[in-house]
Amino acid sequence: MRVLAAMSGGVDSAVAAARAVDAGHDVTGVHLALSKSPDSHRTGARGCCTVEDARDARRAADVLGIPFYVWDLADRFEHDVIDEFVAAYEAGRTPNPCVRCNERIKFAAVLERALALGFDAVVTGHHAQLSGAVLRRSVDPGKDQSYVLGTLRPDQLAHAIFPLGDTTKTEVRAEAARRGLAVADKPDSHDICFIADGDTGRWLRDRLGTQPGPVVDAATGETLAEHDGAFAFTIGQRRGLRLGRPAPDGRPRYVLDISPVTRTVTVGPAEALDVSHLVADRAVWPYEGPVVCAAQVRAHGRAVPAIAEGVGDELRVTLDEPLRGTAPGQAVVLYDGDRVLGGGHVIRLGR
Repeated sequence: MRVLAAMSGGVDSAVAAARAVDAGHDVTGVHLALSKSPDSHRTGARGCCTVEDARDARRAADVLGIPFYVWDLADRFEHDVIDEFVAAYEAGRTPNPCVRCNERIKFAAVLERALALGFDAVVTGHHAQLSGAVLRRSVDPGKDQSYVLGTLRPDQLAHAIFPLGDTTKTEVRAEAARRGLAVADKPDSHDICFIADGDTGRWLRDRLGTQPGPVVDAATGETLAEHDGAFAFTIGQRRGLRLGRPAPDGRPRYVLDISPVTRTVTVGPAEALDVSHLVADRAVWPYEGPVVCAAQVRAHGRAVPAIAEGVGDELRVTLDEPLRGTAPGQAVVLYDGDRVLGGGHVIRLGR
């Protein structure tokens, strides 16, 4: 097959491209330039999309002997990922930009362009297994990325290749070293790639300005503190509330609710975070009637037993045991064992 290897400049994508070459495919490497200011998007192991990353990707392509190009998708990334991230926080939701990037950039913009150029598939370094259009967890649970791919459509997965799903990260690095790839020991990027210093609150404040409001106790309605932007809080947050005094029972308080209209942040005890029902939209769910499954709402969170059913345009999930700290905006991905059944984006919660 003629395949396009998305090469981020990291070790996973380099080894994935190498394996595609070994498999006999006609491979072309491409690096996605997603940042309008590439020099500002890496601090140590944080972030990505720098000039350094582009050079690392090119060096890897040279070692593999494959053609290499850079595609500038910065405008689309800004619109589809960053702008939506800001809008979601401003609306009181907690988005996952990695899920959105996979949906709209890697397996929409890139795949669409690849197919238009005559490529048969896109190869990436995601740690997940794929058989046809059936997505499964990686054999390395600590690096499994099936969650961030869990809302891709079957037609997108049909044109994807994930060569690393049967390999642990330790084995990937050892293989990169054997192949002479300079990125073998390169640190993984982590946190949100476009927030290089990891300070999401400050990053949002720079874009949204100061929007003061009260922090209110759920039990008493008492105003405990003032904040300068509800967007800087997330459901389930405990640290950084700056309430000034403990709860009467001495127990810690957590963010229970964020109201962007009134700019009110409501706090209370941990048990008030328990959620037993989720409703999601933008769902990929091809099944009729209720389906017994397991639901996961964080990239490396635990999956809990559940029953899911598509109702109109919504995906409704009833959990056998409560999940704590779930928030609108997160993705819910549903599994049968290690097999991904589908998923959607949480819009409502029930307790």
